[in-house]
Amino acid sequence: MGKLAQKKTSFKLSTILALISLVLLAAACGKAEADPSGGQEAGKIPTVLRIGYIGSTKLNLPGGAEGWGFYTGITKQELQKHGITDVQFVGFPSGPDLSESLISGRIDIGSLGDTPAVLAKSAGAPSKMITLNAANSNAFILAKKGGPANLAELKGKKLSVKKGSYMHRYVAGLLKEQGIKDVQLIHLLDEDADAALVRGEVDAIATTEVRGLKMIPQGYPVLDEALKDHPDLVGGSITVVSESYLKKFPDIPKVWNDLRVKALEDLQTKEEDYYAFLVENTGNSLELVRKTSAIGRIQKETFTEKGLEQLKAAKDFLVSDKLAENDFSIEEWIAK
Repeated sequence: MGKLAQKKTSFKLSTILALISLVLLAAACGKAEADPSGGQEAGKIPTVLRIGYIGSTKLNLPGGAEGWGFYTGITKQELQKHGITDVQFVGFPSGPDLSESLISGRIDIGSLGDTPAVLAKSAGAPSKMITLNAANSNAFILAKKGGPANLAELKGKKLSVKKGSYMHRYVAGLLKEQGIKDVQLIHLLDEDADAALVRGEVDAIATTEVRGLKMIPQGYPVLDEALKDHPDLVGGSITVVSESYLKKFPDIPKVWNDLRVKALEDLQTKEEDYYAFLVENTGNSLELVRKTSAIGRIQKETFTEKGLEQLKAAKDFLVSDKLAENDFSIEEWIAK
């Protein structure tokens, strides 16, 4: 249990914000010394586009319309018309890790959960939002076998949650709403959290829909499901672009979203092929990808009123609970 004790996380997320601030400072110093055009002529679109996403996949591609577009070549062919000849994907274990890479200039565009994106922006991250991908990211709280039987029994117990993720905001909101105090929050990444639950080193975990649906059949009790029990606490997924890249390619928001819609319209006519791609990419069963990555969940609109309201509510909660460093305008965050 020594390693777990070292990974206990502050409910205030001060560690994340401190790291983001340091990365921002380092990035600013680096920009002062580096070529202001980023190695490209001023106003010229870089030939390389670096894209970050959350997870580790067999094909090194995200899911959704974005992943399908690159898998089929639709998106890459269109980007070549803008002079982008090399697209590089980078998978990250968590949103805070992706945010740090965006801030430091190691990636240009990133898709991540709403909470880590909001936390980074609140700390001054130079990013703009170009797409609100989804507004109903589900999550579960699972207990160990023979462990807590309900949420109230989490008092004084160890609950694993990935620090800075949308699940962290879900847990924070849930514990506050239920008036449950003295829960020991332990920061563990997904696979470590699963293993800790199996070994009984933690009493419960907050986990994603995909991982939850894999563990529930193994006998791990569900203490709470965000989408079913607390829909006001579900997460969202957004795509952001660094302001430095946006200056080099001002049309990237429109180009990106037009290509996303084009890929979506294509996959909607090739349903079985799309699910086969997800099975190959994730290694999950066809049944699981159909349930967790249903085509009907992919929204065509770049931003929806409901999605923006949910994002603002998430931001307001993080600010009011002093989890986020500073308040900011969601509307001003959107790339125009």
